[in-house]
Amino acid sequence: MTFNELIESDKPVLVDFFAEWCGPCKVMAPILKDVKQEVGDAVSILKVDVDKNPQAAATYQVQGVPTLILFKQGKVLWRQSGVVQKNGLVGVIKKFTV
Repeated sequence: MTFNELIESDKPVLVDFFAEWCGPCKVMAPILKDVKQEVGDAVSILKVDVDKNPQAAATYQVQGVPTLILFKQGKVLWRQSGVVQKNGLVGVIKKFTV
């Protein structure tokens, strides 16, 4: 399944644009794991390495990592750069999935 097919889904998709060399990105990894455990199948979580996928990063004008973007049916519902704490992220997801 392609990136575009995934974000066109009826189910919200949270995309974490990250880079291996990025310190804050490493902080996000366990937060995303906790978020997934809390929200379960309400949302898909996808990690996109900007160094390996520069086209996806360019398409969504990702200038800094980590950048989190929540998609549904191909539309951007929410986006934020930098580390987002678990409670904030769960709140955003619930706002768009309820």
